[in-house]
Amino acid sequence: MIKITDQPLNTQAIIDSMASPEGGAVNVFIGTVRNVTKGKQVIRLEFEAYEPMATKELTKIMEEAKRKWPILKVAVHHRVGVLDISEVPVVIAVSTPHRAAGFEACQYIIDTLKQTVPIWKKEIFEDGEVWVAAHP
Repeated sequence: MIKITDQPLNTQAIIDSMASPEGGAVNVFIGTVRNVTKGKQVIRLEFEAYEPMATKELTKIMEEAKRKWPILKVAVHHRVGVLDISEVPVVIAVSTPHRAAGFEACQYIIDTLKQTVPIWKKEIFEDGEVWVAAHP
């Protein structure tokens, strides 16, 4: 399940949607907005996405993850717009028969998302702003 939205993410509902009788693990990555980057005070973040391409790329990532690990269910929800400190811009949840596969799949999905999905992040500081590359 993929969702790109300007509304707050319901983390618990995403986790609950991963329930599966065959599942022995639900692994979740929850990204949060931190208040400091490289020693500079962050005021807020702004996310933009090219939604049709982002959805297409996320689908490819999820399909690849399903080929690599025994995933029963998977969800990637990403927020766009203005987010304040401590808000949640991304939630990735994976249901698998065993925990190790779930941990690996979650990490693969977030790392690949940051490299290939057209979702851009701008950090707003007290003294300016900068668009951030996923892996500078």
